[in-house]
Amino acid sequence: MVSFSSDTLDQLRNDLKSNCSSLPDGFLDFMKNLMYQSELQHKFSKPMVWIGIYIAIASLFCILPMLVDLLHGLKHKKLWFPCKYFTLNAASLTAIAVAMKLPLDLNNSMPCTVDQAAKVGSMAFMCTMMANLLPSLATMDSKELLINIIALAVQVITLVVNVCIQMKTGVVSNNHDAEYYGILSSNSWIIAFIYVTMLLMLLMIHTCSALLILKSKQILESKYKACHERALKDLEFQKPTVEMLKQHVSNHWIMAGTGNPQFVTVCFATTSASGVICVSSTVLHVIIMLFTRPYMKYHGSDYKWSALAILITQFTGSLLGTVAPLSRCFASLSFKVSIKRIWSHIRVFKVESYCTQELSDWKQSSIPFKFSSRGCMIVIQDLKVLILNLCVGFQKMVVVACKITALIPIFFVIGILCCFHCWKWLKLRFDASYNVSVKTRAQTQHNRDLSQYVLQLQDDMELAERTLTSISKSVTCLIQSAEKLQPNNLRKLLEESSGFEGVGKYDLHQVQEEKYVDCWSLPIVTLTTIAVALPNIQKNMFDRLLRSVREGLTYVIHVEDTLNPSEEYVTSQKAARALWLEVDVYHKWLGNKLQNPAHQVYTTKEIVQWFSDTAKNMITGVESKNKKGSDDSSVYISVSANSMYRITQTILVSHHTNIDQVSQEELFVQLSSMISHILAACLSNLPRIIAMKCHTSVIEKREASVHTAAQLLGETMQIISSLQDRELPSLNSDELSFIDKWRGCFLHNFP
Repeated sequence: MVSFSSDTLDQLRNDLKSNCSSLPDGFLDFMKNLMYQSELQHKFSKPMVWIGIYIAIASLFCILPMLVDLLHGLKHKKLWFPCKYFTLNAASLTAIAVAMKLPLDLNNSMPCTVDQAAKVGSMAFMCTMMANLLPSLATMDSKELLINIIALAVQVITLVVNVCIQMKTGVVSNNHDAEYYGILSSNSWIIAFIYVTMLLMLLMIHTCSALLILKSKQILESKYKACHERALKDLEFQKPTVEMLKQHVSNHWIMAGTGNPQFVTVCFATTSASGVICVSSTVLHVIIMLFTRPYMKYHGSDYKWSALAILITQFTGSLLGTVAPLSRCFASLSFKVSIKRIWSHIRVFKVESYCTQELSDWKQSSIPFKFSSRGCMIVIQDLKVLILNLCVGFQKMVVVACKITALIPIFFVIGILCCFHCWKWLKLRFDASYNVSVKTRAQTQHNRDLSQYVLQLQDDMELAERTLTSISKSVTCLIQSAEKLQPNNLRKLLEESSGFEGVGKYDLHQVQEEKYVDCWSLPIVTLTTIAVALPNIQKNMFDRLLRSVREGLTYVIHVEDTLNPSEEYVTSQKAARALWLEVDVYHKWLGNKLQNPAHQVYTTKEIVQWFSDTAKNMITGVESKNKKGSDDSSVYISVSANSMYRITQTILVSHHTNIDQVSQEELFVQLSSMISHILAACLSNLPRIIAMKCHTSVIEKREASVHTAAQLLGETMQIISSLQDRELPSLNSDELSFIDKWRGCFLHNFP
């Protein structure tokens, strides 16, 4: 409907009154009503520009994670570009729904070339996003996968239905004047039909890939368990060396990299087919833009200039988003290229058993519902088998179609490889100075050792040596990069002591009955608090201790989270971390300033006694308050105050009457020594932590866990080496995880 401005409407009213007085009253009323409707339409269409801006911004929120995934893949030399940031979830589906507002709009007329290009261009952008999202299906468990596939299907089907309605009603028009509106505007229904077909194909590919992923994870998991048991035999858990840990991390890095569900998904024919569809949609989008360019200054819809903003934004997203799906088409280069392998690709009508195994398993499973009638159960069971047989046939049909489509990049790769080998042969024949790089025997042996940890979905898919070498080098580079981040302050603090005796000296059992289970970080923070409060200590010593403890607690947290995860320990750990934040940032202890001017005139005994008395008063206050009910704040105060009271009483009791003769410098040295011993005892568990982090039962999190282990190994290699020379107490490996076991062992050696 044509709309007019308010000034134009007033002028039209005046002209009608002055010049059309002879016309019938009914006609005048009709014209007035028409102008009124036009005025309303003009008023209601004003927000459409802002809606267009909103669509462009939502498109940007889809483009940015795709771009970050692209950069992440390039940085880590993973040219199959795993989905880390742009994944299929509620947030991404919401952003996609907003970005697809134009093709979902049933009512607004889109007469000009820019308007039609923006509408069909949104569908091209949707094809690109779906192709990018495909590997992210492998990051989900079965429940998440089902929910997200259903949500995506609802969104795509809604989009397809709406576009088909618009093709019928003429919103996606086929009857505009090509000379006035442009050739695209008069033929956009053909382009829309092509994109609708592509979207439905991508939806089928996503659904079939989900079934492939479910079964492939089961196969990979069974193979991982066998390789993991083999790797454990090579590691001695009592005192593993740094070199043994490096080898253990490398073995699990190979398992995690080759058994990554995303990497396996990228190697499916369905992923190659989605890449071909994505490239085709982008090529068509480029052609659309070439036809649209002469008409970009014209717009006839209510979206006005924002339609052009949407078109340019989503076209940019289509171009950037095509890189990853196109690169994934050549994932087969990660495996050895042989005649047998090429022939297996050409035999497109051979469907592997794992492609339909999940549906076959469902067919053999029983119905989860119970029926009183046996006949009804038979009918339901037969109906289920019939439906699943149809699904198996459909799955095979889609897989075969994807294999046929995937032949396009495969033949392209074969052609490139033939050219490369011919060039190499000519170079060897005519250029005497050309030397072929020969791998050293050590490198070949190293790859052979690692190859036993490669996880393959099919036995005939042998990983190429260059791929294996690349994966092996990546973990080596990661460890070397982490070595540059070693905690030097912590290392120097640990070198100042040579044993673990301080673990048995910081807290004596006869002081008071324990109310809370002790954890590694709590006494470290408490001892540091007392050291920070000593006023006569030089600032450089004070700062060095804080830096050392700050670095040490980073690794202590790793030990506690991995080895002490039970609720009784978590309470003390939370209190210790909250207390450390207060001490490190604000230089306070439970609200009391540590650098108190009043402490300047205090003796060592008076400072320790002040902490002891203050802690005791807080404990008493919390106990009286807890009679009415406790909360998180009171638990935090109670844990921190109990730790302080026990440690300060231990200091006072252990020195007896000699505490007055102890200087602040001497006490600082004693406190630093105890902190060093506790940190050393805790960090002696690092080899076990690294070995445990190499393995996780959740396949989707396995690579990230091994990455953490490699990072941790690189940062702590020197610390692990230095601690291996110290004699551990007579405790088993499980008891070495708990500070109270260490303390109990050392207390037997003290009167």
